[in-house]
Amino acid sequence: MFFISVINTFFKDDLGNINFLGKLAISLLIFISVYIITKVINKIIDRTILNRKTITTNEATNRIRTMIETIKKTIKYLLFFFAIIIVLDLFGVNTATLITTLGIGGFALTFGAQSLVKDMITGFFILVENQYSVGDYVQIGSKEGIVEELGIRITKIRDFSGELHIIPNGSITEVTNKTRGGMRALIKVSVAYEEDLDHVIDVLNRIAEEFKQNDKIIDGPNVLGVTQLGSSGIEVTIVAKTLPMEQWAIERNLRKRIKEEFEKEDIEIPYQKIVIIGGEKS
Repeated sequence: MFFISVINTFFKDDLGNINFLGKLAISLLIFISVYIITKVINKIIDRTILNRKTITTNEATNRIRTMIETIKKTIKYLLFFFAIIIVLDLFGVNTATLITTLGIGGFALTFGAQSLVKDMITGFFILVENQYSVGDYVQIGSKEGIVEELGIRITKIRDFSGELHIIPNGSITEVTNKTRGGMRALIKVSVAYEEDLDHVIDVLNRIAEEFKQNDKIIDGPNVLGVTQLGSSGIEVTIVAKTLPMEQWAIERNLRKRIKEEFEKEDIEIPYQKIVIIGGEKS
């Protein structure tokens, strides 16, 4: 009885209709309900999809997570849109007339709406075609980095300097995905012309055999042999196929190991020399 009395006193007018304060309270309850429903739906989606044992690869997991985040945002936007419509109708705004006046067709013809629709359609095809997922290392135009967020409208990538690039999906015309399949580690080693090439290649093959035990390497390393005769030295090339994002670490470790072994074997790495012919001895 006390609760009903409070409602009648504060949230209804003399005629028994809901007053302005009552409408505000109902509006608050609607938005709180939408927030709670959104959280519940998100948990249901996570438990239903992410916990499935059929997801075995990192690529599949990243794609599923990207799809889930997009579904969550779409549901959230729809729920809040309907909540706003209900609240406006509660305050006496004729929402049917408002929507008709705005007109979906007329709204789509505006420049901003055209861009929005283009972004959403492109984002949809990016997801469906699995062009890239959250966690992939990609190059989009002149921007390069790790995908932090793939939404239905925008893509966020963070480069190695820490800068976050926010790219509308509609402006994406070409994507280079650098995390799909094996990546190439390429090392070019220069040795002096005076060195015994057979000995050099034997040393490099020995180092390559050591690195074949590395679980980050899919294939190789393989010593291709002499690939260039330079102005100051002979170039020998080594290649390996690595897991995505591991190629740079493999290249660094290989160069370090080659330098150490060359020092042990007294193999000279060429460097710029200036020889002065003639002149008087001081």
